[in-house]
Amino acid sequence: MNLNYVLIRFFQSLLIIFIAVTINFVIPRMIPGDPIEAALSTKIAISGTVSVDVEEMAKIYRKKFGLDQPYLVQYVNYLKDLTTFNLGVSLVNFPETVATQLLSALPWTIGLLVVSTIITFLLGTIIGAIIAWPSCPKWFHVLVIPFMLTSTIPFFLLGIILLFLFSVVWAVFPAGGGYSPLLIVDYDLESAIDIAYHAVLPSISLVFGSLGAWVLSMRAMMISVQGDDYILFAKSRGVSPARIFVWYCMRNALLPQFTNLALTLGTVIGGAVLVEIIFSYPGIGSILFAAIAGKDYFVIQGIVYILILSLGVCLFLIDLLYPLIDPRIKYSD
Repeated sequence: MNLNYVLIRFFQSLLIIFIAVTINFVIPRMIPGDPIEAALSTKIAISGTVSVDVEEMAKIYRKKFGLDQPYLVQYVNYLKDLTTFNLGVSLVNFPETVATQLLSALPWTIGLLVVSTIITFLLGTIIGAIIAWPSCPKWFHVLVIPFMLTSTIPFFLLGIILLFLFSVVWAVFPAGGGYSPLLIVDYDLESAIDIAYHAVLPSISLVFGSLGAWVLSMRAMMISVQGDDYILFAKSRGVSPARIFVWYCMRNALLPQFTNLALTLGTVIGGAVLVEIIFSYPGIGSILFAAIAGKDYFVIQGIVYILILSLGVCLFLIDLLYPLIDPRIKYSD
């Protein structure tokens, strides 16, 4: 492995992450209104306290959280905290830390996203490859039309349709939540079955919301690869169709699929946020939505930072795996 190539890609990834976290600092501060006053007003309204000077308390909390300082100072402190993964505290749920909220929600989102993404990638790649193969049964080509239709349906719209059909009309699956209200979640079979049961509709929303795009992209790559000279040469040498299909066509068509896998993670994550909100799923999507509604700067920054970091690491790893997927690609600086 070329060390210079790895270092260049590593620093490029760092630069992308740096630009992204800078934008992550700016955007929440563009939301109209004062987050401190909004959080205090909400707490006062809930508690019913009327003898509190909101403006005076807001000044104290701004100083405590460093929000009374110039933006440049806030930005420098923000970068320092990110390097140590000090994500701060929630303005709305003070003194709860952002890390605590993330640790409670991340397993739900990771489980939902990982399972859905793996299923979608495998199904889309295999089905797309089979549809593009000349020996494929003619009736199989009919699947292209529904896949084209599903590829245009947003995750959240598909989630609403599934929620209406299977939770309202037929009441087959629960309407929301990550587990039954009376269940004490533990590492046992009952909890696993109940959690999987509640995750069926959100998972289907994510799978079918992106399956069509995977099928169509793999189909296009397979059609393109089949016209290459080495495929024609392999056929003339009498190589078995099964070997040509798997080792010559699919293997070379997979490279763009792996690139798309890393690039579409951001789209899937964005779709998962809306899906989690629709199904009241206890993942980071629900927390992010509540944080945006409550102008909770630190929670927004913490969640988006984790998403940016995850996406950057995935892109970096996929870039390093290219030569293993396709030996024709060599590491070079």
